[in-house]
Order: sequence, then structure tokens, then C-alpha cells
Amino acid sequence: MSDGPDSNSDLTMHVQVVYALPEQQFICDLAMPAGATVQAALERSGFLQRFPTEHPEGAVECAVFGVLATAEQPLNPGDRVEILRPLLADPKVRRRQNVAQSRQAARRRG
Repeated sequence: MSDGPDSNSDLTMHVQVVYALPEQQFICDLAMPAGATVQAALERSGFLQRFPTEHPEGAVECAVFGVLATAEQPLNPGDRVEILRPLLADPKVRRRQNVAQSRQAARRRG
């Protein structure tokens, strides 16, 4: 086997790593080797160095185009790796609180 122009060893794909805060966006376009994983893109993007306080334990949840992804998941050309922020409140608990508040307000009026 040769490493000439027809070799698969130098094939690259373009992916994007994104992270959004209320006041700031992090968008990193990367050229990655074919078969690269979510973890490899995350490391190459420099996210953990740029935002060390956002995920202090280094445990980062990611999605690819809105679908939860594992660190070992291989990427495809054109994929967008979205770094997810931790939830501030459990949506189910928050809905229950909203319903309870609405019922309380209705009792006061009625």
C-alpha cells in the first residue's frame, strides 16, 4: 500500500463544535481525520481549556444535531457537535411547581 493521493490515511472531514451561553457563543470549525469521535473533536476544539469553570469535572454531555451522543461516537462529515449545558431545574419538577402556583392563584380569585 502506498501513501499516494489515493490513500485513505489523509482523508479529512469538516465538523463544527458549538457551545452557547446567554452572553457568548463558542463556534469552532475543525478539520478532523475520517473516523474521528465526539471526544476527539471536543479535545481539539480547546473547549475545556477555554471554559474550565463551565464543566469543572470535565464531564461534558454532547449532542450531534440535537441527538444525545456518546464520547466514542464516530462523526460524519459536516456534523455539528453541540456541547450541552447542565439543566438548572428539572423540567418535571418545574412544571409541577407552575401547576401548583396556578391552582393557588385560581383559589385566591375564586
